[in-house]
Parts: sequence; C-alpha cells; structure tokens
Amino acid sequence: MKVSVCRSCAPQAQFVDFLRKGLEGIEVESVDCMSGCTRAQTVAFRASGKVAYLFGDLTRDDLAELQNFARLYALSQDGTFADARVLGSLRTKAIARIPG
Repeated sequence: MKVSVCRSCAPQAQFVDFLRKGLEGIEVESVDCMSGCTRAQTVAFRASGKVAYLFGDLTRDDLAELQNFARLYALSQDGTFADARVLGSLRTKAIARIPG
C-alpha cells in the first residue's frame, strides 16, 4: 500500500511528515498537486490490484480514521467495502474511488 499526500496544499504543508509518523509501516510519499485544491488537504491510498481512494478536507484530527482506513484497506482483497459506514467520517471526505 502507498499513501500519497499532496504537497501543493499549502495550509497543511507538514501534513506528509505527520502522516509518516501516524501511518507507521506504510509508505507515505509527497506528490505534486492532485487537483483537490478546493478540498485541501488531499490524500490518496492505493495498492496493486485494488481500488484507489482520494480523500480531501483532511486535518490532523482525522488521523485515527486514516489509521482505521489503512487497516481495513490492507485487509480488503480488492479495496472495496460492502458497507461504506466502516469508513467513519472519511465517507464524507471521499473525493474519488478509482478502479484498480
């Protein structure tokens, strides 16, 4: 699994370092603009053969939800979930679900 954090979202410039510490054991990379500017801070989760997710409007307060999502995503065979309620508040912060 790889987590991409938009570095163009200026108000959250150090968010990538925060996630690297909070998502220990997961590759977290800083990337150029992911076109989520109206919903900064944006973060994408992806893994080979799985649906990818793009979330926006994230803050440090979402760390527990992101950790839970990472755990569930790792356990999911294809990256999908039968019930979106397991995503908690991230359900309302999802910008896109991209086929794998």
